[in-house]
Amino acid sequence: MLAELAPIVAATTLWLTRAFPAPGGALAAALCEAQARQAVTVAARLRYPTVTGAAPGGGTGPGGSAGLDRLSGTGADPDDPAWRCWVDEVVASWAAGLLTDPELAARAVARLTRGAVGRGTPVGFRRLLAPDDHDRRAAVLLRHPDLIGPVAALHRERLLERLGAGRGSTA
Repeated sequence: MLAELAPIVAATTLWLTRAFPAPGGALAAALCEAQARQAVTVAARLRYPTVTGAAPGGGTGPGGSAGLDRLSGTGADPDDPAWRCWVDEVVASWAAGLLTDPELAARAVARLTRGAVGRGTPVGFRRLLAPDDHDRRAAVLLRHPDLIGPVAALHRERLLERLGAGRGSTA
């Protein structure tokens, strides 16, 4: 299923890292991208538990980045518009929520990895769930609740419902 989600994950990760870039050099950019990609992967797998929803013509797939661009104040890149059609607003919103709420991120990953062997933080989601100081500095904008909050709020209720938290939950 991850192969079918690859264009959504790649485009939505790219949108997040362009809208909320890492301060610093190449290492900071790589660490920021890793965190965004992990959050987007979790969000995409939650949103599309079966392949048909994410497939072109599936009826619920990505809608592009235009609404997110307006909300975040970032402009569309006229030199590279093709990838923007694969940005999924709901996935971006859910990923933003996971990046700013560690408890919500832990619950989301636990839902995906239910039945996984071993304990502790799943290795594939360590930067999302247990960021170290380097990770936090690299993603200071990406994880800043005031900056990314409007994106996270877009579809927060749907994420809470998907995780079984119900309406009105703060977790």
